[in-house]
Amino acid sequence: MNCSISGEVPEEPVVSRKSGLLFEKRLIERHISEYGKCPITGEALTADDIVPVKTGKIVRPRPVQAASIPGMLGMFQNEWDSLMLSNFAMEQQLHTARQELSHALYQHDAACRVIARLKKERDEARSLLAQADRQIPMSTPSAVAVNASVHSNGTQVADDQLGSGVRNIRPGISPNILAELTDCNTALSQQRKKRQISSTLAPIDALERYTQISSHPLHKTSKPGILSIDIHHDKDIIATGGVDTNAVIFDQPSGQILSTLSGHSKKVTSVKFVGRDNLVITGSADKTVRIWQGSDDGNYNCNHTLKDHTAEVQAVTVHATNNYFVTASLDSTWCFYDISSGLCLTQVEDTSASQGYTSVAFHPDGLILGAGTSEAVVKIWDVKSQTRVAKFDGHVGAVTSISFSENGYFLATAASDGVKLWDLRKLRNFRTFTPYGPDTPTNSVEFDFSGSYLAAAGSDIRVFQATSVKSEWNTIKTFPDMSGTGKATSVKFGPDAKYIAVGSMDRNLRIFGLPGNDVEMES
Repeated sequence: MNCSISGEVPEEPVVSRKSGLLFEKRLIERHISEYGKCPITGEALTADDIVPVKTGKIVRPRPVQAASIPGMLGMFQNEWDSLMLSNFAMEQQLHTARQELSHALYQHDAACRVIARLKKERDEARSLLAQADRQIPMSTPSAVAVNASVHSNGTQVADDQLGSGVRNIRPGISPNILAELTDCNTALSQQRKKRQISSTLAPIDALERYTQISSHPLHKTSKPGILSIDIHHDKDIIATGGVDTNAVIFDQPSGQILSTLSGHSKKVTSVKFVGRDNLVITGSADKTVRIWQGSDDGNYNCNHTLKDHTAEVQAVTVHATNNYFVTASLDSTWCFYDISSGLCLTQVEDTSASQGYTSVAFHPDGLILGAGTSEAVVKIWDVKSQTRVAKFDGHVGAVTSISFSENGYFLATAASDGVKLWDLRKLRNFRTFTPYGPDTPTNSVEFDFSGSYLAAAGSDIRVFQATSVKSEWNTIKTFPDMSGTGKATSVKFGPDAKYIAVGSMDRNLRIFGLPGNDVEMES
């Protein structure tokens, strides 16, 4: 009589009341405690269902193999062989499990890629549908002409025979939009005449004490570099565009990243907040512009992906109405968009520019557009008529940045030879700063919202006091480039110039302001 589990003669035999099978007591009790069922029949089994069997004291004889040394060596050899075979079988099972896991991970990765591609195609289809909805009522005559262009046998003419103009219809800036722009210009011009500088604006002596108060690694170490910064003054949040193809939304008071905007395939060259509806616009070297919509959970979703440019998008600027924006590209065109629909209302090509635009900004009143080119020229456009009304020469190298003063009279431009200030009333250059050598370009220039200060970024960051045409614009403070790259790429003033945000060619956003104790004293 052998144990049904081990196949050996049991030392303490017990019998199952349900199946009548014989077991070794210690083996069946352990099995019941782990599984609660019979190992042979699979029936539910408890410790009360087993009955001990009384037998006489039996001394088991020593097996024949253990009666001699050669026999024992043979037993050990057999056990070793069994162990090796079992180990080999386990290794094979492990290899098979690893292959199955690798295949499952590959399938999961492929599924994620397919889902991402489908989402991208869905967003593009939505964008095209929105553009089509806006174009249909405005392009009816063209559509009729297309439908009438048929051969004598009734077959329609191919699209390439009709020319690209039919496929890329720009509805133009409608009279209603022009009236909206004009009304905005009138209102802002009247407010500017009565505007007083805020009593909470940081004074000059406070700026003189500014120092670096924080540094935040927002972008990837594999592709470091912040190329653009914008600040939402009402919410005190900062947006940065990086070489790592991402834009980051950062809460300045808490020092926390609110969201990372991923979607571009190349570096993000420009990022701008829209003053309504939690919107952000990004331009990229991948030739696209994206409009992002913030949600209640803090994430941002891409509402529109705009592909009207044929070269890198270098700059984005938002109109004062917060309903329209303009993009400038190295394809020598600038596009005027409706923010809600993502529709390009007009695309203006400058035939005299062979290398394209590198910077762009709206005048505070919204009817004038300034654009810097890679050919060291600053061009002033009338938005209503889309005609060039002025041109400023004198720079050396590409115009990397332009900024209009809030007073409406001054324009600051930056290039390889430094910063130039232009009087828009007399259309002339009245001051030039050359803070760096000829091999070190000025990468960014920015007026604060009050028009009282001007900041320039290159191999360091310098803040000037903005005065008048005849008065001196003195240097208030010079901050060293703490990144170690020697290339500060972007600079922005915070609300009331309470701090200055700086981006460089490392991955850190740096905040310059008063140390904590001094801030409390100032407030």
